[in-house]
Amino acid sequence: MPTGLTQDAGWEIGVSRTIRRPLTAVWEFIVGPEGIALWLGIDGPLPTEKGAPYRTADGLGGELRSYRPGDRVRLTYGTSTVQVAVTPGSSADRTVLSFHQERLASAEEREERRTYWKNAMDRAEAELT
Repeated sequence: MPTGLTQDAGWEIGVSRTIRRPLTAVWEFIVGPEGIALWLGIDGPLPTEKGAPYRTADGLGGELRSYRPGDRVRLTYGTSTVQVAVTPGSSADRTVLSFHQERLASAEEREERRTYWKNAMDRAEAELT
């Protein structure tokens, strides 16, 4: 089976990085207005109630699947699913931030989303450090 193709979730991509900031700071940024605009492309607050809809600036719609404060957000993004998570790093001033997207249509879409998530990660890290 090719890299990035799973039996259950189709094509998927994940990007993670350890950022030199406490978990609370990373979480508050990534679910706050600036973070949401950066990785999801919506203005205004991220919905936190399961099933709540959202729409990106370019018109893509989705809905919140789960919101676990200080841990992860999972939502639909068009026909795919995106999860953003924070986990403790090796010390109190380090946090692992990860973006994961599954149910992608093809290897080509997987590569497009890899570039997108790497750029989002670069911008998030720049804002946080």
